[in-house]
Amino acid sequence: MGQVTTKQVMNTFDLELISGEEGIGRHIPISDISRPGLEMAGYFTHYPANRVQLLGKTELSFFAMLTAKERSERMMKLCTDDTPAIIVSHGVPVPEELIAASSNRHVPVMTTPMSTTRFSSLLTNFLESKLAPTTAIHGVLVDIYGIGVLITGKSGVGKSETALELVKKGHRLVADDCVEIHQEGENTLVGSAPKLIEHMLEIRGVGIIDIMTLFGASAVRTFKRISLVIDLEIWDQEKTYDRLGLEEEKMKIIDTELTKLTIPVRPGRNLSVIIEVAAMNYRLKRMGVNAAEEFSKRLNDVIAQDTN
Repeated sequence: MGQVTTKQVMNTFDLELISGEEGIGRHIPISDISRPGLEMAGYFTHYPANRVQLLGKTELSFFAMLTAKERSERMMKLCTDDTPAIIVSHGVPVPEELIAASSNRHVPVMTTPMSTTRFSSLLTNFLESKLAPTTAIHGVLVDIYGIGVLITGKSGVGKSETALELVKKGHRLVADDCVEIHQEGENTLVGSAPKLIEHMLEIRGVGIIDIMTLFGASAVRTFKRISLVIDLEIWDQEKTYDRLGLEEEKMKIIDTELTKLTIPVRPGRNLSVIIEVAAMNYRLKRMGVNAAEEFSKRLNDVIAQDTN
């Protein structure tokens, strides 16, 4: 799980800090955002204090109708030790009671000229991306015909060499050796490269090469959603490999299951072409065209005719 501080949010969205500067380093533990309308009315029984609090025109117009004592009490309750930040939208002036309470409790108060709905959407997307569950996998991620293909396998099996050939064919490299994977939503895994090795590819006997410098900016991508896993393994004579494609193997990464194909490697096999076809076939299956099922149906029809 990643970490986000209030200061990162302030810098990302160019927010103006009004008060509570001492708490600018507070961590935001959850991507949910709270609009404390009920709290403005005095109901704090289920107050989600650990969320970013977003005040818009509706909350503040009601707040202005309260008595001076009620305004002070409500703002003191709104500013807790767990509250990461309070943000006022539409560029509305911050109430004096909120400034006093935030200074007392060291809760950062910031403003944005954006509308409440627009800012809430942008901030939620930003926090979900930063706070998404994360893992790292040894492999290569390539964008093939718009399909994010994660190539895995033991060290030395030929993952990077295959990726290089795919790049030469016009496909795009996302990450080599280490793929950082974020689960940004239900059944949505996004892979990227660590900044240290971004755009780099290691070829044994040649060394580290910069794909963007050699092949241009169109040969690389910063990130890509992962749809298919292809595991390369040395050909095992004792093992039976799937020849029809009727059985679909799965690989679970974080909380998402991905389609996995096992491709045996031996001299003479053109892995880049096989992986290209696998990506195209995966896309066709998602469009409802399954060659293996069609073949099985034809075979069953022939057997039925012969039986009759």
